[in-house]
Amino acid sequence: MIKVTEATATAGALKRLSDEGVSIWLDDLSRKRIESGNLAELVENSNVVGVTTNPSIFRAAIGSGEGYEEQLADLAVRGVTVEEAVRMMTTADVRAAADILRPVYDATGGRDGRVSIEVDPRLAHDTKATIAEAKQLAWLVDRPNVMIKIPATQAGLPAITEVIGLGISVNVTLIFSLERYREVMDAYLAGLEKARAKGLDLAAIHSVASFFVSRVDSEIDKRLDGLSSPEASVLKGKAALANARLAYEAYEETFGGGRWTALAGARANKQRPLWASTGVKDPAYKDTLYVDELVAPGTVNTMPEATLNATADHGDITGDTVTGGYAQARADLAAVEALGISYDQVVQQLEDEGVAKFETAWQDLLGAVTKSLDSKGVETE
Repeated sequence: MIKVTEATATAGALKRLSDEGVSIWLDDLSRKRIESGNLAELVENSNVVGVTTNPSIFRAAIGSGEGYEEQLADLAVRGVTVEEAVRMMTTADVRAAADILRPVYDATGGRDGRVSIEVDPRLAHDTKATIAEAKQLAWLVDRPNVMIKIPATQAGLPAITEVIGLGISVNVTLIFSLERYREVMDAYLAGLEKARAKGLDLAAIHSVASFFVSRVDSEIDKRLDGLSSPEASVLKGKAALANARLAYEAYEETFGGGRWTALAGARANKQRPLWASTGVKDPAYKDTLYVDELVAPGTVNTMPEATLNATADHGDITGDTVTGGYAQARADLAAVEALGISYDQVVQQLEDEGVAKFETAWQDLLGAVTKSLDSKGVETE
């Protein structure tokens, strides 16, 4: 758990980050964090204005059992299936977190104060099932500040359009490539157009696009290391930032175009870029690298607790570190390609691995809950 110290209470770097137009969301949630008052403290003292969850986060939280004993016992008595038990526990946590963040939601007109929950990752390649699951999750959580996370797979794109078209706010997750990111923004605009045709209030619909950062460096750096050359060595740690900066350029282009202008006139909200996977994987890199170097107005940075603490303690927030770097970003990615490392291959691999990792985490969570229910002598099938 994050300990609120004098440094985090003062939150100088975190406040500067917020003042630059970056919304700070916590990439973690657990029953213990909610019930201890820790989440409320972070909102009050550390500029946290949102929460994201994913299957791995819930596996860690519920798998520990801490804080879930009473609900598990009640679910066991009812004889529910393991999948229903997991849904009841995860949506209960998201609902409680949404209530804690409701004042932020109200104060920002729905821009922040958001809590995200992901569709079952096993549905990532099934459009119709993803849409049905998104509707069900929105109904179960039953809070206006929930965001439903939909992965940016090929099957996810039409699901994003349909769900936005129903007036449900969406966090699009697992975006790695610039091409896919443009498709995600197009899917969002198409969803807004559907919602407008139905007479829905576009001002009530919000979305973020979660562009993953550190995993890009992890994969490309590994390939650069394999080349064992000075030219490869100097490119380490540059690809992820370059990729994210060019994503922001694409965001500016899309939400500065004519198609957007018509929707903006109907009070629609831009789909903000969200920097995800911002904890560094390589200990050689500064632990706030993907915070300090991705400061731009109208963005979200969702941080694991270690990165939030590090930013509060020694983050170096010096203003916009994105919009002036597009030419260098293109040059860095071109240099990587020139060494024989295929950008398209890397980002497709990362998308495939991302979906697989979340599927594994979900299966592990189902297994842990099955054991808990079985230990109480209740049939789980």
